[in-house]
Amino acid sequence: MSEIPQTDVSRPSALPTAKLSRGNAAQSSIDQSSTEYLDTIEEEWNKRVDMEVETLVDGMVDLVSLASIGDKDKFRIAQESFQAQSRAESMVRAANSLLSITHSMKLLLLLSDEAQLAHRRDAELKVVQEDKEEARQKVAKLLDEILHPTLSS
Repeated sequence: MSEIPQTDVSRPSALPTAKLSRGNAAQSSIDQSSTEYLDTIEEEWNKRVDMEVETLVDGMVDLVSLASIGDKDKFRIAQESFQAQSRAESMVRAANSLLSITHSMKLLLLLSDEAQLAHRRDAELKVVQEDKEEARQKVAKLLDEILHPTLSS
């Protein structure tokens, strides 16, 4: 009984989530200059936003067209209700995606504001250098007083 019993039950394992085309994209992004890379990223963000906004606009158009008033039988009403629910669900997904994009853009803006970070770093460096120079002058003055007491008296 030391043998593990054989079964036909599938044993799920982690599947790789990487895309095969990533390698080429990574290589092409290395070959690009900084400006070209940023332009490419901006274009990708714009395409995502445009796609989600288009989904919302198409959904609104479809909902308005489904809201027509007229003689309808129960089957037609049920069919339009299903279509409206499906369209509303896709619009909710698009709206959530836009919120996610907006949140990501805010984080990118906050975390990658290099000009502000550089300005603060330079200001702090200036203050530290001034403090260092003041401390150096005090130390030099104290050393002069200790080593040459007759000169300062």
